[in-house]
Amino acid sequence: MLCNVHITHMGTRNISLKDEAYNRLKTARRYPDESFSEVVLRATWPEDTITARDFLTLLSSRRSHLRPEELDRTEALKAHDRPAEDKWAVR
Repeated sequence: MLCNVHITHMGTRNISLKDEAYNRLKTARRYPDESFSEVVLRATWPEDTITARDFLTLLSSRRSHLRPEELDRTEALKAHDRPAEDKWAVR
């Protein structure tokens, strides 16, 4: 039986990391020989974020000031705000 094997070459890049970032990547490995590429590809980041610039643009397109109930809601959300989930934490 004849099998065709195709080996694709994936491009690589050299990057510089702070020691803290390197150590987090190293700690996030699931097994000792897991590559940093595999660790990074496992990480996920939410796509539904908004930048401060986008937020200000949105506000200026609606009106110049927020209504009192919008300010109250913003303050309530801010009071319960927590740091984002650490995508590199070992689970």
